[in-house]
Amino acid sequence: MKRTLMISGPAALAAVLAAGLGSAAMAGGYTQPVVEAPVATPAPAPAARADWTGFYAGAQLGYGQTDGGIVDDEGVVGGLHAGYLRDMGNFVAGGELAYSGANIDDGVGQVNGITDLKLIGGVPNGQWLYYGALGASHVDADYAGAGYSDVMPFVGVGAKYAVNDQWSVGGELGHRIGNGFDGTGQDLDLTTLNATVSFKF
Repeated sequence: MKRTLMISGPAALAAVLAAGLGSAAMAGGYTQPVVEAPVATPAPAPAARADWTGFYAGAQLGYGQTDGGIVDDEGVVGGLHAGYLRDMGNFVAGGELAYSGANIDDGVGQVNGITDLKLIGGVPNGQWLYYGALGASHVDADYAGAGYSDVMPFVGVGAKYAVNDQWSVGGELGHRIGNGFDGTGQDLDLTTLNATVSFKF
């Protein structure tokens, strides 16, 4: 007589599940996980640099001080300027003509007006231009009831900041040396510190 092996209950259920899982694993095989490539962040664009080439005109307002001589006082100066700059990449050069009226009066002498003609050379850095200036100044003054005028050397340093393609703001310190001013036998050294605003055409 043949005997039939009977598996019943939980044992049978476990066997069926094991067989099913094994078959599924064999059928699907091993799946390698997908690794996403890192997203490259583009390098930031270099900061734009101002182009200083062109004609410009504007206004200046500031402070003036004389050092002894026919006038020994301080006061407000202000006026207009115009010029041209050429941007050559690592260097900027040009020239400027500026006129300022002055209110510098010590009761005996006074400075009435200042005309500066100067050569400018500077180094650009981003939106900034740092420069030096050399030239000549024509100064009108009164002393003891008489009018005098003379041409004297000018030296200055300054900086400009380009707000946009056309407008710039800045500041300039200038000094003029007037030895023996207009035959008076007295000196007239004049220092000015101006804030400037300019429009480039």
